[in-house]
Amino acid sequence: MNKTINIQKNLIVFGIPLMIISLMILITKLSLFKVNAENLSIGITFDLLLTVPIIYFLLIRKTTIPKTTVIPFLILGIVVCSLVLPSENQQYLNLFKTWILPIIELSILSYVIYNVRKGVKYYKQKKHHSFDFFTTLKDTCYDILPKNIVIPVVTEIAVFYYGFIYWKKRKLKENEFSYHKDSGTITLLIAIIFIVAIETIVLHIALIKWSSLIAWILTFLSIYSGLQLFGFLKSMLKRPISFENNKLFLRYGIMNETTIDIENIDQIEISSKDIELNKETRKISFLGQLESHNIIIHLKEENELIGLYGIRRKYKKLVLYVDNKVAFKNRINNALQHPYITNKKHQKSLILKDKISDF
Repeated sequence: MNKTINIQKNLIVFGIPLMIISLMILITKLSLFKVNAENLSIGITFDLLLTVPIIYFLLIRKTTIPKTTVIPFLILGIVVCSLVLPSENQQYLNLFKTWILPIIELSILSYVIYNVRKGVKYYKQKKHHSFDFFTTLKDTCYDILPKNIVIPVVTEIAVFYYGFIYWKKRKLKENEFSYHKDSGTITLLIAIIFIVAIETIVLHIALIKWSSLIAWILTFLSIYSGLQLFGFLKSMLKRPISFENNKLFLRYGIMNETTIDIENIDQIEISSKDIELNKETRKISFLGQLESHNIIIHLKEENELIGLYGIRRKYKKLVLYVDNKVAFKNRINNALQHPYITNKKHQKSLILKDKISDF
């Protein structure tokens, strides 16, 4: 019953704006439009750029749909105006794109930055939690952007942030574990970046004689890939594995991550033996068999591994590399045997540290 009601509400919420847009397109196809194109173009422009977003906003204002989903309808209106209106009757559309659209874009960016800063302040106040930029950014964007575009947007921002903004050395806390120092992954990624750079130069020289356009397109794509790899590499240094509130946050930079409830762990073993990867057995590294491992975590129930651009894969056995494998295993086993006590001790030690630092 509730599902039927929700479907009906969504049909109304999305159906009415789309119906208005369809009506505007239909008007441009009528012979009446050709006779009075200038005046009708003004009306169509205002309807698509103002009326449709306002009506949509009024329809969603008391729902859980993010208010920022107005933006896709606004963009759709701009695209439709550009396609259906004669170029000589797009003066108001051009004014909107020149003056109003940049203000909207800056407002959205400012809102995202403001909410991320709020997240930073929150984690500084709650010192028993570890601040993670990528997680905070995702939570912020899920509140203000359509869900389908959150992960691509967040990934691109995170690549730029970790690659070119976050240079400060990150010190590990007692509940955090690194995974990049001894695995050889950093060396491998640096080697790949150098190979991409060399091949880009050679390919550009070879193609420029044939087609400068194709040469520059492929060069741009190669440079973009290299920058992404650099951002991925840097994110591994800044996003350690952490253990908080009886949850294990396993991260592999911004490429892969998963959260495991300690109660769901059946067994943890130190092992570097070859293991077959399949639908039940996953490796947290996106490099797969190219990277070594020294930890295997067996779960009681299936869990989910979230990869690049939100790709989700189920697993029941997870293979990974941890620099301090013995301390990691001991920490997990201790939590499995005394989950409540371990969590309390950790919080008390942090409170004691805060008091000492305040003194």
